[in-house]
Amino acid sequence: MILTCSILAWGMLFSICWTVFHHCQAGFLIVKRLHQVPCYKCKFFTNSCYLKCTVNPHFACSEAAIDCQDYQSQS
Repeated sequence: MILTCSILAWGMLFSICWTVFHHCQAGFLIVKRLHQVPCYKCKFFTNSCYLKCTVNPHFACSEAAIDCQDYQSQS
């Protein structure tokens, strides 16, 4: 009985640790992908909550803006 309970307890602990690790890894991949969005360095970016981009306002600051055809550097 004690052996069964300890195996179940260790199994649940391992399962929780694996789930936390998996979700953290997935979160880091999402953050890494979103850091590729060039909107903040574009000259068309307005940094306004009403109109973020004057050329493509629907795609601004989203994952769809990673390969924006209208991107122009501010410098």
